[in-house]
Amino acid sequence: MPRPLSDCQELIVATSNLHKVRELSSLLIPLRIPVLALPSEISFTPIVEDGTTLAENARKKAIGYASQLQRWVLADDTGLEVAALGGAPGVHSARYAGENATAEMNLAHLIQQMQDLSDEQRTARFVCHLCLVDPEGNVALETQGICPGRILFEPIGHAGFGYDSLFQVAGMKQSLAQLSEDQTAVVGHRGHAARALLDVWHQA
Repeated sequence: MPRPLSDCQELIVATSNLHKVRELSSLLIPLRIPVLALPSEISFTPIVEDGTTLAENARKKAIGYASQLQRWVLADDTGLEVAALGGAPGVHSARYAGENATAEMNLAHLIQQMQDLSDEQRTARFVCHLCLVDPEGNVALETQGICPGRILFEPIGHAGFGYDSLFQVAGMKQSLAQLSEDQTAVVGHRGHAARALLDVWHQA
């Protein structure tokens, strides 16, 4: 059995991506507890993200780092799912163009894969899965957030990261990379997942 959520006095985010830590920290302000990055002064055994789903990968990261730190850990795994590509890149979003691919390489590969697709064939969605684990490695809660939209023909905007500049949010004219942090928090997949986490937390 996981510890009660009331025992959690701080959260470690299982990532070295400071953009992601900053975004989650802002989204989780209502918890009124510190939301921190992985400690830089500690050496960790890397967690291999070889799950077949986003949920599996988030769970693996959260359990792996919580067990090493003996602290509460929140992990997320996020993927872009394009309907016409059978849900790809999906769980492979961070390495779509290869194991050591950069964000630019992944973006270029997606553009190439979709170059012959019409506007109607460009339906896509971002999915974020969050997993919170207690210091003993027990899963305390899991939530998911979805942001529907479509893939643009070319990148637009300079904010965000990953595939944001190619993703036009449903019902909006802008790409995710054109939105402010406040706008992204409202419509984005991580914002939806974080609000779902807050709902579960406050009901516990």
